[in-house]
Amino acid sequence: MRKSYRIKKEAEFQQVFETRNSVANRQFVVYSMAKPDQLHFRVGISVGKKIGNAVHRNWVKRRIRQSLLELKPYLKQDVDFLVIARPRADGISMTDAKSSLIHVLKLAKLLDSNYSEE
Repeated sequence: MRKSYRIKKEAEFQQVFETRNSVANRQFVVYSMAKPDQLHFRVGISVGKKIGNAVHRNWVKRRIRQSLLELKPYLKQDVDFLVIARPRADGISMTDAKSSLIHVLKLAKLLDSNYSEE
């Protein structure tokens, strides 16, 4: 995913976090903030140290990024959102990570209603 799709600055991350507009499931928490004047969505990914060592955290981040890349055409474009991994996100497969992310994005109403899992 290109860098223009990422929330990179701490202040921007905090701004989305402080909206308190969140939904969660067992593996992920998603915070979102509407940005009507924006061309495309931006995402911030956070994987805390409770997940495991650096290898495990990078593994989880790659799974999240790949899932978002595959879902990119179906995601709402005028938002900033954060995906925060919970400790249960560590031991799941790529397909389980993607389906869990789809679930939480649907709860947050960030995924197009026309999207259906194959």
